[in-house]
Amino acid sequence: MKVRPAIIAVGRTRFGEHYEKEPEKLIEEAWLRASAEADIERKSLEACYLSDYFLPITNKFGLEEGFLSELTELHAPMEVTRSFGSALSNACNAIQAGRYSLVLVGGIEKMTDRWDKIRDDLMLLEDPWSFYAGCTPEANHELMLRAYIKKYGITGEKLEKLNVALAQVSVKNHLHATKNQCAQYQRKITVDQVLSARKEAGKPLGLYDYAPISDGAAALILTSEEMAKKYTDKPVYVLGSSSATDYLTYPARDDMTHFVVSRIAMKNALSMAGKSLTDMQVVELYDQSTVMEMVSLEDLGFCEPGKAWESVYKSCQDYKGYYEIGRKKLFVNMNGGLKADGNPLGATGGAQVFEVVKQLKGEAGERQVKNGEELKCGCVLELEGFGTKGYVYVLGRD
Repeated sequence: MKVRPAIIAVGRTRFGEHYEKEPEKLIEEAWLRASAEADIERKSLEACYLSDYFLPITNKFGLEEGFLSELTELHAPMEVTRSFGSALSNACNAIQAGRYSLVLVGGIEKMTDRWDKIRDDLMLLEDPWSFYAGCTPEANHELMLRAYIKKYGITGEKLEKLNVALAQVSVKNHLHATKNQCAQYQRKITVDQVLSARKEAGKPLGLYDYAPISDGAAALILTSEEMAKKYTDKPVYVLGSSSATDYLTYPARDDMTHFVVSRIAMKNALSMAGKSLTDMQVVELYDQSTVMEMVSLEDLGFCEPGKAWESVYKSCQDYKGYYEIGRKKLFVNMNGGLKADGNPLGATGGAQVFEVVKQLKGEAGERQVKNGEELKCGCVLELEGFGTKGYVYVLGRD
């Protein structure tokens, strides 16, 4: 990149059920935390990019841009996208083009304000044809697991270990979330609890295998590499980024066991950054279910296809805070992932970026990665729908 976008500050709210807070209070809280970190006033912002999926439905907003203009008392250019990854992509393009020099990227969601209908909304978002066939938001995750087991011929003792490995993903993420003050669920769970929930539901995946319904907001301030030096001595650069798309209808895809968008986006983002997989030290994966974390390890190239569950199972027998893959430590979802940190769709990607930025700056508190070497590079995977669109960001200090 001739002009490297630089993240100079990040902020977020706690994720959870915020019935008592209006949407503007949530995004304001995230913005204020970011602005305080970089000592920036709102009048200095030249543009804003906001992401949300359902805000016009859940809170009856017409134009989110107007909502944000009223909140900030600014008349700067503002655009709205679905995902935080998309908002960040637009902001990076603007910085690289020299259009703006200081940009706010924010994400917000108030999903619990439409609790009675939000599951229908989620399924229509993921795959309308499956919705009309009577599927639930959990259906595609179970279909993927069944297809994965069949494709790789996983039976007998191996199948038992795979099921335990998926439970360990949930246990691991809840463990990490106990050190995250902003997480929706800050409590430990056990493998037995995960397995019992599946047995009670009579399904391959149960309550503890899925991310929750959440409210929350996240924000970051983006500028150029040159401008970043005026605000902080520890900027984090967007070294590489990419996105890809796939068919909306999940059963119509060529491969129902993986997300091709993740593989393509990761390959292109690494190429742009001039980095390799071995450079990635801390990773935030989009674990809407335990299956998605397992599959994403393969899609991004960290594990061989059909083998990720083995690495998870072995690493979690005596969990030391990371997955050990090919003798390399990989720190995954240190904030608790979507599973325990929460999943307010429009803000979820912002929390992922927040975590990697804090880890790279050595400011993650109790959950700070300690692997005997300086953290220099990490990446974020955010998905829209059920792998219909994917964004990968490679972030680094160098």
